[in-house]
Amino acid sequence: MRKPLVVALCALALAAAGATPAAAAAPTPTGADTATGADAGAGSTAVPDAVNGVVDGVVSTVTDTVAGLTAPRAGAVNLAGTVSLSNCSGSVVRMPDSAADDPALVLTNGHCLESGFPGAGEVLVDRASSRSFGLLNASGAKVATLRADRLVYATMTDTDAAVYRLGTTYAQIKSAYGIDALTLADTRPAAGTAISVPSGYWKRIYTCAVDGFAYRLKEAGWTFKDSVRYTPACNTIGGTSGSPVVDDATGKVVAVNNTGNTDGGRCTMNNPCEVDENGAVTVRRGINYAQQTYPFTACFGPDGKLDLYAGGCTLPKP
Repeated sequence: MRKPLVVALCALALAAAGATPAAAAAPTPTGADTATGADAGAGSTAVPDAVNGVVDGVVSTVTDTVAGLTAPRAGAVNLAGTVSLSNCSGSVVRMPDSAADDPALVLTNGHCLESGFPGAGEVLVDRASSRSFGLLNASGAKVATLRADRLVYATMTDTDAAVYRLGTTYAQIKSAYGIDALTLADTRPAAGTAISVPSGYWKRIYTCAVDGFAYRLKEAGWTFKDSVRYTPACNTIGGTSGSPVVDDATGKVVAVNNTGNTDGGRCTMNNPCEVDENGAVTVRRGINYAQQTYPFTACFGPDGKLDLYAGGCTLPKP
């Protein structure tokens, strides 16, 4: 959840001085990024380096990973249906039973709200919004500007997600631009699942697998539950926040990309730590995370309306 303005400014300063860096600047996991034309590098090499430590009296483990951005992969997953925000990424999404004439929804992170990060325990529901989104086609070209009329839901409690409602239906988007919404899976992903993370902000696709799950992921004052942990190849950077995490086999969205441990810090901003059921803390330097999205499918009813009290809906409530 970091905004890498300093990295971007340093890169600009080097360019102005005529210097050519030997390697790309270290990437920042998520959040806003003002250097829209920057290149984050390529390749991915994992180098484990375990370091033991203590957090609040609990033994912790730090795992160091050196990794770079993976090259976009040709295949079923592309950038169609992703969107670029002013500071993040997102995607046009539908529930498994959404109708063509339902107002379309856009999924991103709660920490990508135009109003700033929601506080711990804060849940925002049914707020006015006129936020705009750049709709991308399969190759990453912007084909339209979509506009929200409501912020349907947003929080950084248990998860890190925001859902906007557009003033446009799924059918209208399909008819005008030939682009389908991405469907949210209604089941939990499994460890080992091959995934892609297409970023509308950077117009890049990261590919890796679900490495496992963090029982609790703590970052500064926020706690996320049952977070998806990536294998090292998904070295997501600033601006990828809110990107959909797509199951390569089904093409369905299983999570929303949101954070990662930048430099091995313990449970601090930009350095989330994992906490297991017994309170043991593990810090994985260079590893990135996402929040599962299947819980949303039980909370939206007919016409795409949010019902936090529907049977099976477990999303945090105001």
